[in-house]
Amino acid sequence: MPSSRSSLVIHSAEYCVIAAPFGCLGVQTELVDDSLMISKIDYLPPTTALIAPANQLAKAFSKQCAQYFKNPSASFDLPLKPAGTVHQQKVWNAAQNIEIGSTKTYGEIAKEIKSGPRAVGTACGANPYPLITPCHRVVSAQGIGGFMKEDTPGLHRQIKIWLLKHEGAL
Repeated sequence: MPSSRSSLVIHSAEYCVIAAPFGCLGVQTELVDDSLMISKIDYLPPTTALIAPANQLAKAFSKQCAQYFKNPSASFDLPLKPAGTVHQQKVWNAAQNIEIGSTKTYGEIAKEIKSGPRAVGTACGANPYPLITPCHRVVSAQGIGGFMKEDTPGLHRQIKIWLLKHEGAL
């Protein structure tokens, strides 16, 4: 019996893995309230087995990623499943407003949204849509800073460096 507490009804989910210049990207798509949306993007090591996109949204994601990898000015226009707390959404919106080739520090974002730098870093680490929501453009005042939850030592930091170089910010 569906819960009356949740307004989103998830009917099905599919996951694909595509190649990227820095490794692989995993994307999960879900049918939410009769609309197909991206519900998660993962940065994965280059040894991850590829899984071909099985639906139109995953195929569109793959195509837009290929365009971005050729030209960092290419934009993403994909439906994303609503996610995050109010604070996380403020951080992610601030990251969206950082121009390609530029960065902002955790402290600068914190000042903009009246938060703390660590809370900004935590929100960036919880970003379910990396690449589309460019938290890689948020850096430490002392250098590049961390990136996402490190479950594979160094992988996410190397991806952040690759993305910033690709966009001309390093």
